[in-house]
Amino acid sequence: MKLKSAAFLTLLVLQCLAVLTVAQNDFDFFYLVQQWPASYCDTKRSCCYPTTGKPAEDFSIHGLWPNRNDGSWPSNCDEGSSFDESEVSDLVKRMQQEWPSLACPSSDGVRFWSHEWEKHGTCSLLNEHQYFQTALDLKDKSNLLQVLKDAGIRPGKFYSLEKIKEAIQQGVGYTPFIECNVDQGGNRQLYQVYLCVDSSASDFIECPTFPHGRCGSEIEFPSFSSLHDEA
Repeated sequence: MKLKSAAFLTLLVLQCLAVLTVAQNDFDFFYLVQQWPASYCDTKRSCCYPTTGKPAEDFSIHGLWPNRNDGSWPSNCDEGSSFDESEVSDLVKRMQQEWPSLACPSSDGVRFWSHEWEKHGTCSLLNEHQYFQTALDLKDKSNLLQVLKDAGIRPGKFYSLEKIKEAIQQGVGYTPFIECNVDQGGNRQLYQVYLCVDSSASDFIECPTFPHGRCGSEIEFPSFSSLHDEA
């Protein structure tokens, strides 16, 4: 009888752990978050260019983040799954160009990629290579800088928030969320663009919910090429 009770308790514990794991990994969509490098650098904290050099004047990936419709999100779903650079060796050159770290001190990006994989990627139901390749391909598909240029929106000027949102909505086909930060002169500037992706990470969708935060009605789209070469 004791053996049967022990076996039942073991089975119950395993079932509970399985339910917790499924709940932790459960999500409804992704945010693909892209940041504008000039807005990252033109703040009081400044930035440090990667060891590979100053990035191009283009949006770069911040992350591909699983999210739930209620605004919550899973994180760190597999503590045993550490970032392994060898798994993405064929993607590293693209990642250095399209997913660089601007944090200080200067780095090769590996610490940044490790953070994104371990916090968000492990909850994505994708393997490491799929996670990074998918984010890179979605970034290229959105082509935000070209979308804005096609609408007459170029770095170095101020634009209405609505004009920027409308340009992206028309160019990508879906409504973005725009996150702003504040430059050293106190101006609100375009910092990050959130686009929503379906739970299979295959295509863009309308966002079920947006993050919290507000921009001014008129925001700056600062030039990155005019920043000094050494951040």
